Amino acid sequence: MQQYKSARLVAGAFVLFMLLGGCAAKQTQALLEHHPDGLATKASVERVPFFAQTEYQCGPASMAMLLGWAGVPVTPAELTPKLFIPGKKGTLQIELMATPRQYGILAYPLAPQLPDLLREVAAGHPVLVFQNLALSWYPQWHYAVVTAYDLTSKTITLHSGLEPEHTIPMSVFEHTWVRAGSWAMLALPPGTLPATAEENRYLQAAFTLESFATPKAALHAYEAALVRWPSSLAAQMGRGNSYYAMGKLEKAGKAFLQATRDHPDAAPAFNNLAQVYLEQHRLKEAEKAIREAIRLDAGSPVYRETQAAIEGKSK
Repeated sequence: MQQYKSARLVAGAFVLFMLLGGCAAKQTQALLEHHPDGLATKASVERVPFFAQTEYQCGPASMAMLLGWAGVPVTPAELTPKLFIPGKKGTLQIELMATPRQYGILAYPLAPQLPDLLREVAAGHPVLVFQNLALSWYPQWHYAVVTAYDLTSKTITLHSGLEPEHTIPMSVFEHTWVRAGSWAMLALPPGTLPATAEENRYLQAAFTLESFATPKAALHAYEAALVRWPSSLAAQMGRGNSYYAMGKLEKAGKAFLQATRDHPDAAPAFNNLAQVYLEQHRLKEAEKAIREAIRLDAGSPVYRETQAAIEGKSK
């Protein structure tokens, strides 16, 4: 993976405009010619805090803005030990993705499409973006937070550098963003779905959150997924596992039971249901569930161990 770093603050905006002025911004042009259905002409995100981005600290500052909006009051100075890599004089994207989860916040990577970025802003979600403010052969890497856009004036607004609500032509933004790989991310409270959520991408984000945060935070993420995708096996299993981790066996059992009904060929759902029944001393039901799991996935050591436990408790 390329080792990206945060950029020095750039003052030569006029030079940047001159360098980019003659180049076509394809996504911006397409947006203006064919307005996407359901996308507001203009939008802005409320209550996004601003932190000035001192030299090489645009990563911690941008993340502090996202987390502050998501309800986690944290300063760039507090995030610097987690994010800033002195040897690279900047912050890696993988660290930015990992940081929200440590605070119980869901990190979601956006698809590299300008319309998706704008839809998130229209939904009230600030977007952290990665830019190259110079040239492909002489890069100047930079992180900023998109807070607004206006298709009529063809502009986009960012918390960037030393300036809050910095407005630039959308075509210029597109150039700087695409030249840095069109990378963008959200940091959302669990239970808040991205406006552009894709099932697999979102559930991977929820699964990763489960590894870092409390079971309750993960539960909110999975329940939000089930509102959008009611029969998602991954979300049903995640909900059941979250309840199980919280010690709520009755609710965990109901979640796994629903998963077996919606997905009668899913051996893991029957296995987990058997485990819950076993701990509830519902041995006949546990045996029935594990036998079905074994039938669906014969020979798996996990299922053999569970069956042995059932047989041992039956004696």
